[in-house]
Amino acid sequence: MSTHELYTAHPGEPLWQIPATGSARFTWEYADGRERLLALYQKGKDKQWDGGKRIDWDIEVDPYDPLGTPEETLPLYGTRHWAKLTAKDKGELRRHYASWNFSQFLHGEQGAMVCAARIVESVPDLDAKFYSATQTMDEARHAEIFGRFLHEKIGMLYPINDSLQGLLGDTLRDSRWDMPYLGMQVLIEGLALAAFGMIRDTTTKALPKQLLAYVMQDEARHVAFGRMALRDYYKQLTDAELREREEFVIEGCYLMRDRLLGVEVLQNFGIAPKEAQLLSEQSEFLHLFRRLLFSRIVPCVKDIGLWGERLQRAYLDLGVFDMGDSNLDLLMSQDEEIAEALDRERFAQEESARVAEVEAAISDGADTDAP
Repeated sequence: MSTHELYTAHPGEPLWQIPATGSARFTWEYADGRERLLALYQKGKDKQWDGGKRIDWDIEVDPYDPLGTPEETLPLYGTRHWAKLTAKDKGELRRHYASWNFSQFLHGEQGAMVCAARIVESVPDLDAKFYSATQTMDEARHAEIFGRFLHEKIGMLYPINDSLQGLLGDTLRDSRWDMPYLGMQVLIEGLALAAFGMIRDTTTKALPKQLLAYVMQDEARHVAFGRMALRDYYKQLTDAELREREEFVIEGCYLMRDRLLGVEVLQNFGIAPKEAQLLSEQSEFLHLFRRLLFSRIVPCVKDIGLWGERLQRAYLDLGVFDMGDSNLDLLMSQDEEIAEALDRERFAQEESARVAEVEAAISDGADTDAP
């Protein structure tokens, strides 16, 4: 079935084209490289995995309760509209919100794939080109599995959110080679990581938990890559150049906070745009969600050296300034451990099933041999 048949609204032209800007950079130095980045490149090679095999696609998913999260997480909960919804309506609402979230994940991962490929082309250092090549493959795998989940398990997709598309376009149109790092690795992927983590830690369903845990294991490396490359480069920039990048971060953060609310879902349920925006802003769960969206961005921005006075004031206004002291390395190591724990649990279950199968075969053989 064509993806276009599953969209809730027409996604526009079949191809979104962004004119390429900036230079493709080659280097003839093949022996030099930063030890930390080359080690990350080696880890990127070692940690490749097959989304068709590592994930248990045989797990059934109820499209009307794909995440198993409480009713309180739905923005209509407690409003005048809630009492009017039938059980069927509530299931449809869950389906739409899951579709909206995972559709934005899918579109974002395609954007990450294109940005990683752009970094391979434009970054001047060979060690960074090497790692970006492994990240391009990672992002392709993520787009593959999110697309498969939406097609096979949810059966519905949403077009890319206008604000996400705008930020992605701004990131790719900029001719400066570091901007795909800043726009994608720090902002868009940082927001996505926080959203992945919140759903991973609250869902009661096995398949979405697997998807998000394994994607986040990869993203831990990607964030480390962006931090290394930008921290080294931003030490060389002038105050004016740093301010330009801080302005980009500020605008992107406000845009994502105010616009990534899933208002499109409520509009599909007959709620006017202004009221849908208001209900989303007033939702206690979405208020918490919006704040947690910055849990991966703020410490990363501070770590790479973008911490000017105006940026700090913006984070105070957003209510996320205190997140600058979060231990990003600890968060990333926890992401890796959760994925590895899921692998251990699954392998133990498979081994137990094999042992039981062998024991049953032996028992059947013994019964057959008995006089």
